[in-house]
Amino acid sequence: MNTSSHLHALLLLSAALAGCGGGGGGSSSTDSSQAGTASAASSPAAAPSGASAPSAAPNSSTGTSVPQSNTPNVQPIAVTTAPGLTRNMLTTSVTVCQPGTSNCATIDNIQVDTGSQGLRILASALPASLPFAAVSSGGGLSGECAVFGGGYAWGSVRSADVRMAGQLATSIPIQLIADPALPTVPSGCAGSGPSMLSVASLRANGILGVGLFAADCGSACVNTALPRWYYSCDSSGACVATTQALAQQVTNPVSQFPLDNNGVVIDLPAIADAGAASVSGSMIFGIGTQANNTLGAASVVKANPQTGYVATSSGGQTYALSYIDSGSNALFLRNTQLPQCGYWYCPDSTQTVSASIVGTDGTSNTVSFAIGNSSALFASANNAFNNLAGIASNSFGWGLPFFFGRRVYTAIASRATSAGPGPYYAF
Repeated sequence: MNTSSHLHALLLLSAALAGCGGGGGGSSSTDSSQAGTASAASSPAAAPSGASAPSAAPNSSTGTSVPQSNTPNVQPIAVTTAPGLTRNMLTTSVTVCQPGTSNCATIDNIQVDTGSQGLRILASALPASLPFAAVSSGGGLSGECAVFGGGYAWGSVRSADVRMAGQLATSIPIQLIADPALPTVPSGCAGSGPSMLSVASLRANGILGVGLFAADCGSACVNTALPRWYYSCDSSGACVATTQALAQQVTNPVSQFPLDNNGVVIDLPAIADAGAASVSGSMIFGIGTQANNTLGAASVVKANPQTGYVATSSGGQTYALSYIDSGSNALFLRNTQLPQCGYWYCPDSTQTVSASIVGTDGTSNTVSFAIGNSSALFASANNAFNNLAGIASNSFGWGLPFFFGRRVYTAIASRATSAGPGPYYAF
């Protein structure tokens, strides 16, 4: 799920094709019994231009001096059984607290999404004993419409402390999805696709956006009251689009850690082509801040500082709208040589294909990947696949299959790293 320059504009895929509940470019199966449908979230479908990270963000720099840390920074992540038999849903647990207090709750089954920014939790997943203070906007309660390729998430903006591993993001704006305080979805938001306001439709209890940017919309929403973004809602529940200050926008929690705040590393083991029933791995906070998150020999691919896109060259074509997104449950690409089963590829035997990921500086990295028979994969009892691929037309999505068997780094825009400032991916 990406917002503003942070929301991958990518998801120009129609909602019907968006298989990641939130959007990263997913695609849903034409046969729900195959349960290859959406992960929960990925990048919102349309991103305003000109977004930027909050100017007051810690460790914001154009240099390469990286503050070091010894704070515990390893967060367990896993792919297991998900609602609706959703495959390739990467999740973690997140602890949220009333700011400055020990009144906390740990929420399981939160999707880990490198294609978006900010923590979004279903109101129904929180105990009644854990209220969060409202963020105000335009004189009323702040509401947000987060639009993904698979639909929209509507809710209020609230303030919470967010804890993961040994890290703490203090009093940051989060989205409370389907907040009863805002029962009426603005028409502009409701018209943007299917709703993702429950576990059944979101396929998770929430979305943890740990993408390339600090704020989910950035300067575009500071300067203009954009439709399908932020709203000011009065006591009757009526909402109108409004501008939103950076400090009040839903924020990537990693960007607000005191240290280890310049990005994340997703580390998942390799799996067999037949898939795996479950997979356990690590989300490591920081890049080059501790011994466990150094870049080493990883190849850096710089992303567009406004949109977060990289390019992919495949089959003689270059796709400028290319993204690396753990919130997409498959690889999404165009290949006219492979047979199709609904919105998925289904070759008789596993095919090995290659494509080159190209950064904004022209640096290219060729990646070989497999495309399996989606029908056979969905018919199995496995939940994690490294070769699930769906159909896209004008974009190329490196979804969760890309992450198996490699360490994938996502560097936040303007934050100092040993390879220079983000935004970039490395693997």
